[in-house]
Amino acid sequence: MDGQRWLIKSVAQKLARISQPTPRNLARLARTLTRGGLVAVPTETVYGLAANALNARACAKIFRAKGRPAHDPLIVHVRTLTQAAEVAVLHPAAKKLAAVFWPGPLTLVLPKRDCVPGIVTAGLGSVAVRMPRHRLFRALLRLCDCPLAAPSANPFGYISPTTAAHVRAGLGSRLAHILDGGPCAIGVESTILDLRDPARPTLLRPGAISRAQLEKVLGRRICVPRRPAVPPAPSAGASKAELAPGMLVRHYSPRTPLVLTRKIAAGHPATAPDEAFLFFRRPPRKESAAVLRNIFWLTATGDPEEAARQLFAGLRALDRGQWRRIHAEQAPVRAALAPAINDRLDRAAAKG
Repeated sequence: MDGQRWLIKSVAQKLARISQPTPRNLARLARTLTRGGLVAVPTETVYGLAANALNARACAKIFRAKGRPAHDPLIVHVRTLTQAAEVAVLHPAAKKLAAVFWPGPLTLVLPKRDCVPGIVTAGLGSVAVRMPRHRLFRALLRLCDCPLAAPSANPFGYISPTTAAHVRAGLGSRLAHILDGGPCAIGVESTILDLRDPARPTLLRPGAISRAQLEKVLGRRICVPRRPAVPPAPSAGASKAELAPGMLVRHYSPRTPLVLTRKIAAGHPATAPDEAFLFFRRPPRKESAAVLRNIFWLTATGDPEEAARQLFAGLRALDRGQWRRIHAEQAPVRAALAPAINDRLDRAAAKG
């Protein structure tokens, strides 16, 4: 019995420590980062797994912890425009967008400076840069006085984390430190804009900042590339580097098979009691009262911001529910944040 207690205790000790955001803990975690360690951090979008962006060995730990392929680059987070200019070439278009949307959930892909290690950029001549808005992440950036690379703090390809508990459930045995900042305010990853060529801006990933908002500031149309419906067949040799994170056809995926539909048909849940049905908005009671056990929703009122905040937490909960399949309903096209929500659902449902 004593041996069993020791075993349980030793396993528990290997899980990451969740730290509350006290000044003492922030200083301790900043020292961990400056010394080349990893810390899972809250942002306004999702939790990130942070390391010193200028330390190649530290960034290599991110890839190992996540099981992330080397061809998928990282986002570099900065605290000031001066710091951004030290890692990327900030041309006038970038400065114009930064003046309006930074700090905030916008990532810009720009020509990189030589100080950024190749492991951060997948060997490309560009770097993805963001200035986060979350006060705790900004406090760490100030204490570290260096840019921090931070992809989502989850096993590669799985549903992104929006709480410290999500991080611990996925990576708790692969890192030592998690900073608890509560649930993420936005709940989906940042908008990514390719701005290497200011004359041809391209939206790589939708997020809380919309294409229309970006076009209004830039005064020009933004390209949206078509995405293949299925992953390309693997080719011999090295994988091609992605321009930015979140570009893979299959991503943000639960282990339970997920089927995406524009609208879940009334009565369908009753015919498949071993399958879960995730509505965008709570269905009318008369349609759901008899089968509430397998009916779930992202928002009771139709609020798209609430739906985005609940998206990843909802998918995680359903993935733990031992359902045979999850049916998810798309966000209405005209809803704010619909492109971001539907992009994540599209990728979660893609065949891989």
